[in-house]
Amino acid sequence: MADMHIETARANLEKKGFLDMDIDITLDLFSEIERLKKEKNAIILAHYYQEPDIQDVADFIGDSLGLAQKAQSTNADIIVFAGVHFMAETAKILNPDKKVLLPDLKAGCSLSDSAPPELFRKFKDQYPDHVVITYINCSAGMKALSDIICTSSNAQAIIESLPVDQKIIFAPDKNLGAYLKKKTGRDMILWNGSCIVHEIFSLEKITKLKIRHPKALLIAHPECEEPILRLSDFIGSTTSLLKYTIESKAQEFIVATETGILHQMQIQSPGKTFIPAPPDNMCACNDCPYMKLNTLEKLYLCMEYEEPQIIMEKELIDASKKAIIRMLEISNKVGL
Repeated sequence: MADMHIETARANLEKKGFLDMDIDITLDLFSEIERLKKEKNAIILAHYYQEPDIQDVADFIGDSLGLAQKAQSTNADIIVFAGVHFMAETAKILNPDKKVLLPDLKAGCSLSDSAPPELFRKFKDQYPDHVVITYINCSAGMKALSDIICTSSNAQAIIESLPVDQKIIFAPDKNLGAYLKKKTGRDMILWNGSCIVHEIFSLEKITKLKIRHPKALLIAHPECEEPILRLSDFIGSTTSLLKYTIESKAQEFIVATETGILHQMQIQSPGKTFIPAPPDNMCACNDCPYMKLNTLEKLYLCMEYEEPQIIMEKELIDASKKAIIRMLEISNKVGL
């Protein structure tokens, strides 16, 4: 159902000529965006993986947990989500009466795409005595089938909040699930999904990088495959990786996650060196192609014309909200 809304919204934008609109090149987009924020009581929430210009103009930059918490607490009338569709969808679920905008409706997620709700429902039915913990990188339809949502920042705490004998289905990321299964020792059935960015890193090329940079620490997101994690000096969520680079005495880091985070790492630690972990081919596959669909120009246009909006049916909002609220309650309880 959410996909139908995306296509309908995209068709409406095309009719209005919004997708082909040119921008006056003399405009100072930073100033214009600041003006629009004040005039419309709008807040810009940006993920760490967005391009530097968008991070620089955002009111809040964070990972999925921080963004969800900020979306829940904001008093803004308009939430402009510089991220991907499931993130903006989460903001809408938490703020059904607010206008939620996404600069580019095509900004999807390979991990979310790997778990179609209709297939997951059949999978879930095979394990009726299991609690479903679902990574936030999923559609609203998946969230509606879940008992608790988690992020990489709070997944371990959420798993450990359940009784030790509770059986669990973890979806959709098999790499994060395998990492958490090893960390917690819990009985978990894993859905076979993955992120195209975090699966592309080359163990061979990273090993060669470590030889050329013997003092560099390898830090990795737990969505990476197990051989990369085994080689890593530190594993953590995007926010945890950033915090680690700030607090560590090391001066060089090889970073195995999406390259957008390097902008904040460089801002917070200007004297340190950050090297993006290389993919196993010649493309820039450590850039998320979906995250990078958003641009400063699209951000300005969506604020000016208040399109494209995230539109969701009340029934889907209500069904998916319960698992998100449970995540936020557990996170608050454990101080995350």
